[in-house]
Amino acid sequence: MSMNTDIAKLDDLIVTTIDSIRGYEHSAGHAQAGRYADFFRSIAAERRNVVARLQAASRELGGTPAEYGSTATRLHGRWEKLRRALDGDGVALVSEVERGEEHLKEAFERAMHDDHLYPDTRELIAQCHESVLHGYDRAHALAHQFEATRG
Repeated sequence: MSMNTDIAKLDDLIVTTIDSIRGYEHSAGHAQAGRYADFFRSIAAERRNVVARLQAASRELGGTPAEYGSTATRLHGRWEKLRRALDGDGVALVSEVERGEEHLKEAFERAMHDDHLYPDTRELIAQCHESVLHGYDRAHALAHQFEATRG
């Protein structure tokens, strides 16, 4: 175990979560006639709380946590698909939301099971994972709600 390993893992999760926030904020601003905007803003707010907790833990370990998301093409591409879906039918929108939520959930799950992290760091990640799961469950419920109204 090493503080550097913990700091690096926390920073990875911070960057990934900030990417999620940026995507939801962008989507809320471009949602057709405000459609889904409240949902996007709500998830972004939950994610900001997660980022704040992860950043505080990184600082406590001596890190300088990330303040910005990545510029990864893959993530940008996913949110661009979501943006385009906002202008189209709800099927594409719901698909992109679920895909993004799955990616974030998996990142937290991998981190929770990293045996190279200090127990306190794993515990914090597990607590933050609960919030991520809440967002994932909300996105999944949105998908089912949408499917029910289409059916």
